[in-house]
This record gives sequence, C-alpha cells and structure tokens, in this order.
Amino acid sequence: MSYRNRVITVFGGSGFIGRHLIRRLARSGAVVRIATRHPSKAAFLKTAGAVGQIVPLAVDVRRDDSVARVIRESDVVINLIGILHPQGGWDFATAHVDAPARIALVAKAEGVERLIHVSAIGADANGTAEYARSKAAGEQAVLDAFPEATILRPSIVFGPEDQFFNRFAAMAQVSPFLPLIGGGKTRFQPVYVGDVAEAIANAAGDPASKGRTYELGGPKVYSFEELMRITLREIRRNRWLVPVPWNMAESLGGLLEKIPLIAPPLTRDQVELLRRDNVPSGTLPGLADLGVAQPTMVEVMVPTYLVRFIVGGTYTTTRKIRGQVPE
Repeated sequence: MSYRNRVITVFGGSGFIGRHLIRRLARSGAVVRIATRHPSKAAFLKTAGAVGQIVPLAVDVRRDDSVARVIRESDVVINLIGILHPQGGWDFATAHVDAPARIALVAKAEGVERLIHVSAIGADANGTAEYARSKAAGEQAVLDAFPEATILRPSIVFGPEDQFFNRFAAMAQVSPFLPLIGGGKTRFQPVYVGDVAEAIANAAGDPASKGRTYELGGPKVYSFEELMRITLREIRRNRWLVPVPWNMAESLGGLLEKIPLIAPPLTRDQVELLRRDNVPSGTLPGLADLGVAQPTMVEVMVPTYLVRFIVGGTYTTTRKIRGQVPE
C-alpha cells in the first residue's frame, strides 16, 4: 500500500511498536512525523527514510496547542502511547485516557481523515486491573470524539526489543529459577511486532476498517509456562520453573513497585492482568482482515534475537534443557 506524499503523525513513534511502524510507513512513501516527548531519542529513525521524510517533533500530550501543532495538516494520525506501570509522573489515566481523548478531539477538529488507536487485548471497563480499565476508558474516549476511528487490540507483542522474552531471558542469566505466576496457566497468543506494524499501516489505508475494533493475535496460543520453556530452550539454560501462588505474587509485586528509580519487573496490577487469558475473543476481526494472512510464529522469530543470551555464542554445544519444576 502506498502513502506517497501523505502526512502521517505517529504519537509514541519512538517506542517498541513505533520504530517498526515508522520503517514500514517510510517504505510506503509517507511523510512521517514522530510525535514524542523526547525527539532526540527518535533521531535514529530518520535514517529509515529519505532526507526530510521522517521528522521527530516534540509534543506535550497534556496540552491542546502542542497536540494541534504536530497534527495540523496530517492525513492520518496513529496513537501508540501506552505504559505498563505508572512512571515519570505518568499514570494510567494520563497515558491511556486523557492523551488518547485529546489526540482524538484535536484530530477531529483539524479535519484528519483517519485515526488509528492501538489499545490492548484485555481492555475491560469492569476489569480488576487498572491497566485494563484505563485501556477500555481510552477506547471509549477516542470513539466519543472520533467515531470512525479504528481500534487495534494486540495480544502480547514480541520482537527484538520486546519486554517479555528479553526480560525473562535476562532474568535467567542471574536467577536459578523463573517464576510461574499463578502456576503458569495463563494463556497468551503472542503477535509479532512486524505483523502489528503491517496491520496498523493497512488499517490506515482501508476504508472498511473505519469505526471497527480488531483483536490481533499470533498463529498459536501458549500457556505462560510454555513461553518460559521456549525462552530457556532458546538461550540454552537449565532453570527451575517455580509456581508462585497469586497471593505471594501480589505481595511481591507490591514490594517491587515501591523500589525507587527502577522499572519494577512486577506490579500488583500486572498480577491482576495475569489472572485472565490474553487471547482474542474470536468475536472480532483480526490480522487476516487487515491483510496479514500468515502471521509470524514465536518459534521462528524469537531465536533470532535471544541468541545474544547464549553463553559462548550460538555455535556452542547445545545442552539439554530441563526446565523442570521441583517436586
């Protein structure tokens, strides 16, 4: 799909999904504005396009005038802003509700043709996790202001810079065990970041996607335990998989989220999220409806970037990986 000479503004474009999306949009010929709090951190993406094609711009999504400045004269606006836990003065309400609402209101006022809002599977106004409730509230705020907006809800997104497989692989380097929160039975349908980027780009150019909500899941469902075993196999490590009861996980999350100056590896809200499966409902359209007919499998892509965690490199002798849970 070609977006030649069209202006696309991407909020949160320097993040994990954003960097893949920006490259995809640049190949289509679009002029891309990366709206971010720290333009210098997005400068590396300028080389993905021709001179002047990709422009990082500073924005404060808490101010109407700042948002209007980066949106003005855009054909398409894409919102990727999201956080996993409160940080740097940002809470879930600010990132997931207030910012999307303001972006949608300004986009409508500026006459933007298309608005794509990336939410998450599990968005639920009645959910027990604040993350889930804020995501649902953000979706509603977007649709209230811009009814023809397209909502995309990906499952857990994996890829070279992900915060799932990389995090647990790093943990396995220093810890003799990996935790199975709630016994490791929670189900996920991981979706490759490149497929998500393709779906977003296709949605922006597909009139049939207006006003619709899509759930994006990969080709296979895994339990949390299965994903841990895949991680250990690919980094060639023997580590115990230890079931952690829900109440113990909540206590641990409460402790870790109080440690200053670090991103907590686990919070109480994330424990609440893990109580529910993170898979598409089957009642909404998905990747295939956005032109991604053959999504990438975890087993194909994950080995290409977890290789850096293998001691001695990829060509060392492979050891048998137990990943056994102690009796």
